[in-house]
Parts: sequence; C-alpha cells; structure tokens
Amino acid sequence: MKKSPLVRCAWVPADNPLFMTYHDEEWGVPCHNDQKHFEFLVLGIAQAGLSWNTVLQRRSNYAKAFAQFDPHQVALYDQNTIEELLQNEGIIRNRLKIESSVKNAQLFLKIQQEYGSFDQYLWSFVNGQPITNRWQTLKEIPTETQEAKALSQDLKKKGFKFVGAKIIYAYMQSLGLVNDHTIDCFRYHQV
Repeated sequence: MKKSPLVRCAWVPADNPLFMTYHDEEWGVPCHNDQKHFEFLVLGIAQAGLSWNTVLQRRSNYAKAFAQFDPHQVALYDQNTIEELLQNEGIIRNRLKIESSVKNAQLFLKIQQEYGSFDQYLWSFVNGQPITNRWQTLKEIPTETQEAKALSQDLKKKGFKFVGAKIIYAYMQSLGLVNDHTIDCFRYHQV
C-alpha cells in the first residue's frame, strides 16, 4: 500500500525544501526562548516588503551578521558596525532595516528588564496560551487580529520600528502564539 504524501498548509511550495522544513519544524510551534523571539524580530524587519523565502535563504547570513541573534551584542552595534553590515552581501542591505534592528535590540533588553523576559511580555498578549484557530482554507486566515494590533501598538509606543500589525501577526504565527495551520495540515494537531 502506497503511503499518501503529507498534507501541508497551502502556502508551502512543494518544490521548496527550505520552506517545507521551516513549516514542518518551526512555524506555529509555541516558543518561549527570548533569543528566538529576537531572531524573528530581526527577520521580520528584513522581510518587510519582501518574500519570506528571500529572508529564509539568508537566515544563516543574518545569524552571523547579528551575533547569532544575541540582543545584548546587537544593542551595542555602533555606526561603524552598521556601515559594515551595509556592505554585507549576505543580508538585505537596507539602512533603515539594519538601524531598526539595532534600536529594537536596545528596546528588547528594556522589556526583558521590565518584565523578567521578553517571552513573558509577548505571551501576555494571548493570556499565556496559544490561540488555536480552525481554518479550512488559506483565504480564511487573517493578516492581522486584535491581539496583533494590541501588541503592535504597544511595541510602537515603546519605540520599536517595523512592527505594524501585519508584521506582528506573522511574527505571532511563526512563534506559535497562534496556530494558523489549516485543519487539513498534518501539523495542525501536532502544535
């Protein structure tokens, strides 16, 4: 008897192993690691106006350029470091995005001090539990929600950049604050 192929969310290209691995192993898995939270803030900034595939292909380059996503080190980046990053062909060389990642690192550390961890702050917007949706099709999945708008507004108030509600909702999906796998996807019940 032939084993049927795994059903994945419709946004995952069947011919893209990088996307499939990201979907199968990371996307939507509840995360409670501050360094991973910071990583996805940096990658979310990088993605603004671009495709997620563009960023995924450069993820390892971002890890090297942004100190393995250590917010303590990135917060110390000075103008010389920013100029070096603007010459790094392995990342998206956009001054505003790079400067925003450095500024966001500094603000990230302030939230850690205030709340004990960025994780505690972040998960407070969903009452500490992932929101599990029951979408049947990709078209049903919203691009933003009330929770994403509230988190976005609070981050903006704290001075963060590139944290609009749509970017933040994608961030929440990535880190498992919301389960937006469609119900036919093999990962739906796993996360």
